[in-house]
Amino acid sequence: MQRRRDFEEFYAANYGRVAALVAAVVGDKDEADDIAQETFARALARWPRLSGYELPEAWVRQVAMRMAVDSVRRVRRMTRMLPVLRAASRGAEPDLASGLQFSALGRALAGIPFREREVIVLHYVADLTVEQIAADRGIPVSTVRARLAVGRRRLERALEPDQEASRDA
Repeated sequence: MQRRRDFEEFYAANYGRVAALVAAVVGDKDEADDIAQETFARALARWPRLSGYELPEAWVRQVAMRMAVDSVRRVRRMTRMLPVLRAASRGAEPDLASGLQFSALGRALAGIPFREREVIVLHYVADLTVEQIAADRGIPVSTVRARLAVGRRRLERALEPDQEASRDA
């Protein structure tokens, strides 16, 4: 009974943060909720072992991020294939402009490579240090720093106001 209460407290303290991290990576709140729920279901099944970990939330975050990677790949494949399949069924050219709607930041994040997006979200949203991200993702600290630097530059370029539009105004 105590383990169940411990898990319930763990869930209450961490679910929102995990769901928000995943949402920032995948760009879809419903998909993020599904991933977070599945992650915590897996954690519950392993709770007797996980509860002994120094940081069980690190395990949850790592599983959630792996599931987010899978989700992003699945959506990317669908996004590329659906217009082609629709066009083939209509006998027309594919509409390659279809895709998910995001805020300006969401569109900018979605426009950068996943590895850079992942470290940016973990650093700025999860508030993890470079060293924590490196340990969490199993990559060198220098790789995390490089991905952050490149990702920030790409975000900056993507979020700059259109120079032409500002001159015409």
